Amino acid sequence: MSEQELKLHVPADAVAAIRRELGQRQSSRVRLRAMYFDTPERELVHARIALRLRQEGRQWMQTVKMPGANAITRIELNHPRPGPVLDLSLYAGTEVGDALARIQGELGVRYETDVSRQLCKLRSRYGTVEVALDIGLLRAGTLELPISEVEFELMSGRPEAIFAVGRQWQKRHGLVLDVRSKSERGDALAEMARTLANLPDDDGAAAARQEAVSRFWSPRGARAVKLDPDLDAVQAMTVVAGECLEQIVRNAAALAEVDTAGIYEAGGPEHVHQLRVGMRRLRSAWKLFEGWVAAPAPALDEGIRHYFGAFGASRDQDVLADTIIPALERAGMPPIPAEPVARGADARALASSTAFQAWLLELFEWSMNVQPAPAEPVAGATDTPPADEAQDHDDDGAIGDRIVPTIIGLNAAPPEAAEPARPQLARLLARRLRRWHKSVAEDGLRFTELDLESRHELRKRGKRLRYSLSFAESLLPATRLRSYRKLLAQVQDLLGEINDLAVAAEHYRTLTDAHPQAWFALGWISARLETLVKQAQPAFDALAHAKPFWK
Repeated sequence: MSEQELKLHVPADAVAAIRRELGQRQSSRVRLRAMYFDTPERELVHARIALRLRQEGRQWMQTVKMPGANAITRIELNHPRPGPVLDLSLYAGTEVGDALARIQGELGVRYETDVSRQLCKLRSRYGTVEVALDIGLLRAGTLELPISEVEFELMSGRPEAIFAVGRQWQKRHGLVLDVRSKSERGDALAEMARTLANLPDDDGAAAARQEAVSRFWSPRGARAVKLDPDLDAVQAMTVVAGECLEQIVRNAAALAEVDTAGIYEAGGPEHVHQLRVGMRRLRSAWKLFEGWVAAPAPALDEGIRHYFGAFGASRDQDVLADTIIPALERAGMPPIPAEPVARGADARALASSTAFQAWLLELFEWSMNVQPAPAEPVAGATDTPPADEAQDHDDDGAIGDRIVPTIIGLNAAPPEAAEPARPQLARLLARRLRRWHKSVAEDGLRFTELDLESRHELRKRGKRLRYSLSFAESLLPATRLRSYRKLLAQVQDLLGEINDLAVAAEHYRTLTDAHPQAWFALGWISARLETLVKQAQPAFDALAHAKPFWK
């Protein structure tokens, strides 16, 4: 059977209020103690299987879980057991049984959970939802990690029910979205415990121990997207959106200190950077699939722009402190007795804020239900293609991608007359990427003539091209793509440093009246910018004349 559930982290100061609310709704309580199994080589993890024995009150239950169709769906098989003894024969003849039969190592307890669960059922207009508050511990070796989460599981009705209830509780109690399961967190904790146990117990291993601890909450970077060429635009966008949301949500959870509030500072500048990368990737995906899938709600688009900028202010502070100021000091800049750069706290407060988490939850729900573009123009809309494509003609005579909404991702019955063959996803994406390359290359060829604002806009279009290219790369010729990506990365690195220096220049301009030493910084930044601009022009020239990846 499959289950659909939404899980949110409960901050310590919200536990009592949730307990009271559940108590007012005829809730029940049960203690859950579970043992999770795997081999020393983590073969079940690699097979994406979680296997556990759990004592639920006086009853033992053997459970196997696997990923389902999306981030809120799990395949779950439960079998009552007379005691804490595994019986893998229960899965004989099933897909799970075949996977378990391939296990080479010996299964053993890898980590355990001990949870007090308080639960009740709620009804919404979309269906019935079970709300379960879990408070307890994860244990692996000598390590422990707190469990403080509330799960919203769909018992009957539509998936919208768990989001409808989840949104209400999130806003009332300041809950934080966390997509990690107990099994994922437990496996990572067990890995950390094993690493620490193998380190020598002396001062020389302190750095290695710190690295092992930090790795548990390491930033979540962008990962490759593999698109099946037979997918339509809606299905492809769903895959891409899921990857972008994973990057955004996981870094936001670390910044919000889901595991570590008041104990350990897990989130850092790289989490902020990767969170913003995830946002920019998602915005690039929206643009890449524009006209083929329904646009996100205005509140989602406005939110991503607002929070991208808000987190960007935090990152600008980090770049200034970690990169610009050290370079200026090495160059001999006289000390400036300015206020210390504020770091970290703003990003933590923003990531854990009720408003940001509410927006993130709305975004997460959208990613579960991407819709095709409307078949008919809506009020106030036109059938004009995006501005960067309006006058661009395809090789086959079609203008832009205006034909696509009539043949991609729609459920409407086809007309009786013959219609054009459905364009392949690879061809559609290559068309749009080709246009974007042309736009970037044309402006890049005159880069030295562009003003600062035009260079910044070019940088954003280059990033959009780079991220969108990564979404489509599994459908494009690998050999040509590899060399093109290298040229595009060189351009982006140069533009990134130019942008960081421009931001730093604005900072030091505000200090010149009170601290004349700031003129040293402005002079050094000006000279560095001049060097980078000279380096950027040949890089753009090479990109403009690159071998086409779309043929």
